Amino acid sequence: MRRRDFITLLGGAAVAWPLAARAQQGERVRRIGVLMAYAENDPQAQAWYAAFLEGLQKLGWTEGRNIRIGTRWVAPDAESMRRLAKELIALQPDLLLSSSTPTTSALLQQTRTIPILFAIVADPVGSGFVASLSRPGGNATGFATLEGSLGGKWLELLKEIAPRVARVAVLFDPATATFAEYFLAPVKAAAESLGVGTIVAPVHDRSELESNHCHPGSRVE
Repeated sequence: MRRRDFITLLGGAAVAWPLAARAQQGERVRRIGVLMAYAENDPQAQAWYAAFLEGLQKLGWTEGRNIRIGTRWVAPDAESMRRLAKELIALQPDLLLSSSTPTTSALLQQTRTIPILFAIVADPVGSGFVASLSRPGGNATGFATLEGSLGGKWLELLKEIAPRVARVAVLFDPATATFAEYFLAPVKAAAESLGVGTIVAPVHDRSELESNHCHPGSRVE
């Protein structure tokens, strides 16, 4: 499924849960809060957001007529996400839409009552967003976009492309990729079977990326 189709589908889901369920309450204007984990000038994120609005319009929900949307854009920064999550909660929306694992975490830190629909989340169960995939419980639900075993498949594909690879580094930001272990475990298992060494390299910023994380002598699993 293309990202555009996915976000368009998400627009339908946003209406179905819980806005459409409240239709019997009358035609008052509903409010949606959106927290996007991207810079506002990010062209791909803008395309996803446009598809989301298109999905709403196809189902009869139009900005300024029966819905009002408050949107906040933020690059991956935990403090900014918490601040903007508070801003959205203050708007008292009927529904919150979250675009990623970090934004979902920030919203759940602020509310356990307003419904949250998350989109691009890797491991909602392991991240503590839902109790299970079949019965999420709580006030959050949404879409899991990746399955943990893909971590091993990535390494297998890399080995097919470059058979002489003997050691790989797994880079991630622990502040935003709280789900890292979800993929690391399959990567390590595949590495062992393929005879490949793995370097676990958590980095918080560019300066750490340019340090010795991936140099000889780094921690090898």
